[in-house]
Amino acid sequence: MLKRKYDKTINIMQLRFFCQVAQRGSVSRAADDLFRTQSAITRAIRDLEAALNVTLFERHYSGMVATEYGRCILPRALRAIEDLQAIPALMQKLHPRSTASGALPDSGWLFNTRRLEIFLQLYHVNHTQTVASQLGITQPAVSAALKILEKGAGSALFRRTPEGVRPTPAADLLYPPISRALNELENIWSDLAARRGVLEGSVRIGALPLSRTQLLPAAISAFLARYPGIMVMTNESPYESLVSDMRAGHIDFIIGALRQDEDLPDLRCEALFEEDMLILLRNGHPLLRHPDPQSQLATAQWVLPRSNAPARHLLEKAFLTLGLPLPQPTVETGDAAMVRGLLRDSDMLAAVSASQMRFEIDNGLLTVLPVSLPDTTRRIGLTFRAGSLPSPATQALLQFIQQHVAQG
Repeated sequence: MLKRKYDKTINIMQLRFFCQVAQRGSVSRAADDLFRTQSAITRAIRDLEAALNVTLFERHYSGMVATEYGRCILPRALRAIEDLQAIPALMQKLHPRSTASGALPDSGWLFNTRRLEIFLQLYHVNHTQTVASQLGITQPAVSAALKILEKGAGSALFRRTPEGVRPTPAADLLYPPISRALNELENIWSDLAARRGVLEGSVRIGALPLSRTQLLPAAISAFLARYPGIMVMTNESPYESLVSDMRAGHIDFIIGALRQDEDLPDLRCEALFEEDMLILLRNGHPLLRHPDPQSQLATAQWVLPRSNAPARHLLEKAFLTLGLPLPQPTVETGDAAMVRGLLRDSDMLAAVSASQMRFEIDNGLLTVLPVSLPDTTRRIGLTFRAGSLPSPATQALLQFIQQHVAQG
């Protein structure tokens, strides 16, 4: 369900007018660009200022100049507008429209905040009456909004089933940019609060396994001690799911092992540190007394990451470099608690990154087998959506993460 952080809704059409005036420096030029009257633009700017409770422009005889508050929200407002204005091009790829001029359809049908909220809610809930109840509107209002969106998209967005409605491929295309745009609107409130010297809002983190046991908990604890009013939410889903959520604006960043074989243009990575994989086993394990433990690795019982996990690929590469047969899993799991319990209660081995089991190693709960695993260096870091604008709270938490890394 779509949950709003703030009680007030920002009118995205008014925000569009604001961006045009800020870029053009004049109401008259913005009105000409948007095919609106000057009075409509002026009224929209005045209503937006009243909703945000700030003055966005200084009015001069020569034109309009953005105030500090106007400059504060402009980058995020532009990002939201750009996401929506890119949608007609996406729809062209799905259903090419043959026009003599080759011009793309106008995106004006998208600039209605409630209409976009209805779409997102229906995408998640798949039932028009439930959406109407959740948003406090009538079912015909939901249907009317959907009709306008489908007309603008030139395609059906939902198909009816006995259980409700289901998104079509066209809806799947619309969902990420619409979701990102509404998330940007939410973050405008945080930007304004930060301009007044107040940090508020929430931070949503995609937490991969190598960040969960030490780095992220320590950084979050220090961050919340400094900013107790911020809500921090973590998502421990698989990497592919986290990337999908981040593309839709539901996650601010992902932290953990960086993918070494990926070069996706819409993602940006920032390495924090590097570490090698090591072999862990219980205290008193017979292999610790063996004169040549490396020779026993191929026949050992292993707790291994799943077959498609990057750590599994690195481990198999290390075994090939050592001239050993590939290890065969007795158990496959990506859960650190499961690995810890299996090693403690059996003679199994596991290959993990040091940070994943740092507490157990430092407190003597598990032991490192003195066998090096070549070519298993992993970069641990942050993954962002390219071009994203972190909220003030997200920026502050990122600073705490970087400080924790710098302190070792």
